[in-house]
Amino acid sequence: MRGKIIDKTSIEMCSTLEVYLNLRKQGKSTVLAICDAELLGKTLNEGKIVFEVKEEFYKGIKTTVEEAIILIRQSTIVNMIGKRIVKKAVEKGLIHPEAVLDISGVPHAQIVKV
Repeated sequence: MRGKIIDKTSIEMCSTLEVYLNLRKQGKSTVLAICDAELLGKTLNEGKIVFEVKEEFYKGIKTTVEEAIILIRQSTIVNMIGKRIVKKAVEKGLIHPEAVLDISGVPHAQIVKV
């Protein structure tokens, strides 16, 4: 069986564009919503919690986790969901591990800077 040949650039682009982020201004605040790419459009259920990763809220540009971290530092309100983005935010000291909520095995965190 023969597979389709994919060039190296395509593979690198697929592996590096890992999150969706949506950045917007609301009054004096900069609001950033980030989700791991594969979670967009999914609904997570755990007990009474129903968490929808809505395209209207999270879908903006598709980018790298590293780019998202830069924007987290510049934002006043951040809402993030996904193993990659939350793990990196914890590693960078932007979120305390105890502030992470687990919803059906998927980490979720928020940052509000006052």
